[in-house]
Amino acid sequence: MKAFRTLHRSILLLFLVVTVAIVTLVHFSITSIVAEQSRAQQQSMSPAFALITEELLKPLHTAQALGQSRELVALMDRPTLDREEAFNMLERLEQEFDLTFFVASENERIQYMSDGQIVDLVEGEVNWYFKYKAMPQSAVADIGKWEDAHFYIDIKVFNEDNEFLGFFGVGKSLTSFLQIFSSYKQQYGYDFLFVDDKGDIMLSSDPRLMARYSRFTNMSELSWFSSLPEEVQNSQALNNRLITIDESEYLIAEVDLNQFGWTVFLLSPLDKRQTAISQGFIVSVITLLVVIFALFLMVYHLLYYFRKDLHKDVVLPSRTRLPDRTQVQDDYRKLIRAYHSVSIILVDIDHFSVINDTYGRNIGDQVYHHVMTFLQDSLRSKDVIGRWSSEEFILLLPETGPHEAYEIAESLRADISQLRPVERSLQIKLTASFGVSYTAIERTMSEVTDCAEDALYQARRDGCNQVSMQLIS
Repeated sequence: MKAFRTLHRSILLLFLVVTVAIVTLVHFSITSIVAEQSRAQQQSMSPAFALITEELLKPLHTAQALGQSRELVALMDRPTLDREEAFNMLERLEQEFDLTFFVASENERIQYMSDGQIVDLVEGEVNWYFKYKAMPQSAVADIGKWEDAHFYIDIKVFNEDNEFLGFFGVGKSLTSFLQIFSSYKQQYGYDFLFVDDKGDIMLSSDPRLMARYSRFTNMSELSWFSSLPEEVQNSQALNNRLITIDESEYLIAEVDLNQFGWTVFLLSPLDKRQTAISQGFIVSVITLLVVIFALFLMVYHLLYYFRKDLHKDVVLPSRTRLPDRTQVQDDYRKLIRAYHSVSIILVDIDHFSVINDTYGRNIGDQVYHHVMTFLQDSLRSKDVIGRWSSEEFILLLPETGPHEAYEIAESLRADISQLRPVERSLQIKLTASFGVSYTAIERTMSEVTDCAEDALYQARRDGCNQVSMQLIS
């Protein structure tokens, strides 16, 4: 009982340890997965911010800084611009910054381009100038010059008296944007959409969506967007939304470009992100499984230790070491094939049920073990002993004739009756009865044991502590 209580407490303690370990490791795994997902999100967003800064905000800041230069304000504040001076300045800026520049004079209603072109700003023919002039923003982003489409940033220029002098602009070819987007897509795997407040796509990594001849693709024309709920379409709230494009899943992240009134949508393919996240997840799961396996290995060894300890209270763990009927039948088939003749002896401990009832199962087990050990020690190396029932043994004696087997049984019977008692208090004399049979041909084991059992019953009827033999007729 003490060992059982110790085992019970140990199992409860181990169960508690295993539970705490599993909960801790699950928490660690989930934390690791969330951290890996955040890292993947940050990794995907960082290049996007770098691209926006380099390709959009840097030109904006360049235009804003140059638009406030004294040289430019003085040039545009004249009633008539010095064309040569204007073109020289624009050409110098283009070479220095590798961008397209222009000035649009309010006094002359003429636009001068760094490539040498001159455009008359006639209301009704050139819409952008008059539309942006009426807007309150000091900086406007737009797509124009349709024969060679460019992205433009238009900066309003004012003199010291806050009089509007016109626009100073910076332009970048859409072809160069497509090259940049293509390199980012190859490197990071995601797509860009730059969308204005009307839902028109101003810039995109998909060349099919780029504006052509003042024709902009609207978000509503995209199949994946039109499949979204109407309230989502109206608000264009797509951040962290999962979409499907050409049977591939994408996760959307969005960045607001308040300087232009645009929103940037970053479409990141899940397969690439899942690969990165899965690596962190696999490491966590392997760690979890290793720890759980180690803990259950501890439980197994502890149970094995206690099982051995508990069995010390039982004298007869060795019963299980004897072959059972199935094993004995296999041994019989091997012996009959190898030796062609086998004698079978069934051994029954006399009055075994009385011993159990009178002295208890523990004494009964000791008696069984006592007789079994004696029989094992008395047999030859080629002989086989097995369990036949709870109080019976079976002996297989190859190359042993019936009369020799009978003499062996008689000798064993006499020796058992002389065995010392297992307990001083045991008043019942220890004896055994024997039934002998024999075969010299390949018969089934049941044929031979049936005769041996009949012989054993005869020995019991004759008063026990007897040897009886019955051969197959």
